Amino acid sequence: MNLDELPKSIRERLNEMKGSERKRFIENYKKALVVPGEAVGTVAAQSIGEPGTQMTLRTFHYAGVAELSVPLGLPRLIEIIDAKKTPTNSIMTIFLNEKHKKDKEYAEKLASRLQERLLSDVCDMRIDVQNRELIIETRDKDAKKILKKLTGSEENKEKFIIKKESLSELKKMKNKLEKKKIRGIKGIKRVFVRKNNDEYVIYTEGSNLKSVLNLEGVDKFRTTTNDIFQIYETLGIEAARNAIIEEAKKVLDEQGLDVDIRHIMLVADQMTVTGEVQAVGRTGISGAKESVLARAAFEETEKHILNAAIYGEVDNLDGVAENIIIGQPIPLGTGTVELAIKEFPFNLERRKSRKKK
Repeated sequence: MNLDELPKSIRERLNEMKGSERKRFIENYKKALVVPGEAVGTVAAQSIGEPGTQMTLRTFHYAGVAELSVPLGLPRLIEIIDAKKTPTNSIMTIFLNEKHKKDKEYAEKLASRLQERLLSDVCDMRIDVQNRELIIETRDKDAKKILKKLTGSEENKEKFIIKKESLSELKKMKNKLEKKKIRGIKGIKRVFVRKNNDEYVIYTEGSNLKSVLNLEGVDKFRTTTNDIFQIYETLGIEAARNAIIEEAKKVLDEQGLDVDIRHIMLVADQMTVTGEVQAVGRTGISGAKESVLARAAFEETEKHILNAAIYGEVDNLDGVAENIIIGQPIPLGTGTVELAIKEFPFNLERRKSRKKK
């Protein structure tokens, strides 16, 4: 057994062992290795799919924050496997650095800067169809200052009127002004500060990982989100792979389902092997297979066969589905063996001599 092939953590543990303990450890490690030709994908699909049928469709209140609810169970697992770009409920857990993590006042001050505020949150807008006017009315003093800055007016007015000849232009302007961000970080709808053990942690409904990590006082190493695509875009594909594993494991554990993490790791590896996060389906992994027959066997048969004919694709029949289609042994288990017996020349000579006798 070549010890250099072992992971570093296992090598370190092995070096600490002696005698029979070391021998037993090596034997158990060898037994745990996957047998060559084992259909690991099928086993992983069974191991996740079977308990997945027992999952409920309930939501779960975020630990320590009753106001935040996250979808768990089957809906969340589907979001992860389908690589949904925008989760139903994005949630961030923002940790503060060593200097500020015990400072409640700083945590609350930072939290107040995070929540996105739109112009529609502080103003009422309506269109007067008869007079072709957009009427903007402020609700508080801060709104007056904001409108004064936006319009360039010299006075602090409670009401602003914008005239246009075209009603469609007024509607476009109203829609644009309603979505105008006046404060905070885009995408963060609500913010909560909670004490977790001996430090203050900020929880948010809505997520913008890239912008939050750039804020002063934020612990960049512990702050996280449940939005896998934001992790991928900000921290890269390896971080996204780890997020897929962590989120899927969290969903299964919450439901009381015991699935070996190696099955989840295999799914995460397949979803990220190209360097991008891909869904498990015709828009992702299944639709991107090299084999024409494998793609056609999954969905959109005519489209894949027609495109393959146009571009002159060649199918090397390396996978399972394509070999089943043409009636050949699949390259799994005993089907992985290409050469079972190799007869040496002297054996052939002995056979021939026996036949002559």
